[in-house]
Amino acid sequence: MKRTKIFTRSLTFLIVGVLAVMAFLRGSAQIWGFVGVFAVWGIWMSISVLRSAGKRITALRRKKRFTRADKKVRAQAMPHGSLPSNEENTVSAALLRHVNYRILGYLKSAYPDVTWEWQTKEPEKLAIEGGTGRIRLFGVPDFNYADVMIDQRARIDCEMLRIIPLANVKGGAESEPEKKRDDTPVDPEVWYNIQGKKILETCVDALNQLGHASLLIKENGDVCVKQADNETVRDNFKNLPGKSVWQGLAKVIEKQGLKTSVMDDCIMVSW
Repeated sequence: MKRTKIFTRSLTFLIVGVLAVMAFLRGSAQIWGFVGVFAVWGIWMSISVLRSAGKRITALRRKKRFTRADKKVRAQAMPHGSLPSNEENTVSAALLRHVNYRILGYLKSAYPDVTWEWQTKEPEKLAIEGGTGRIRLFGVPDFNYADVMIDQRARIDCEMLRIIPLANVKGGAESEPEKKRDDTPVDPEVWYNIQGKKILETCVDALNQLGHASLLIKENGDVCVKQADNETVRDNFKNLPGKSVWQGLAKVIEKQGLKTSVMDDCIMVSW
């Protein structure tokens, strides 16, 4: 806009100058008059263009200095290792809170008295990117840790662990007194996925190789197989749910392609 205004004024000067030369000068004087008018017009245009360009360059330099100073102030104000913005911090905290509640609900379905805490550093990254992290468990019989797996679809799975410091192991394993089983109702599917699935699949595979077609899950958690008139214990479920959920547990086992029959003192699994 400003450049157009300058050009219009200079063009007006040029036209007026040419007309004045044509009106008052003749012969060779007229030629020198035209040269003078165009020379003055050219110098005027050059000075105007250079002055306008200088102002634009100065404004750009000021803007660049302000941008650099602003970035420096922001970098100094941001603590080392922090996220780029408060919004990202808020999103990470909200996502981790959601994951924590999901893990708690998952564990409480099998262990109503459980409490837990993260052992993995920066669990926020695990909540965002997925992966495996370790947690410490409290109020869970036979287990004190768990590895929590979060896949790319945000599905959660837990592998229960019992970790005993080597200093606490003296002269081999000592037999522990039998604990009274907790009859608190639990979710049979969650219990099966956490504790029962691996043990049952291992027993079925091993017994099938030896020609067996069924096994018994006793009330005390023993996994037995009949041989002649005797029952041989192959493994044990440490926290088998009470009889009140056996029907539900049988349905969960049947989803694995096995057959079940719920009896008074045991569950028969066949294949």
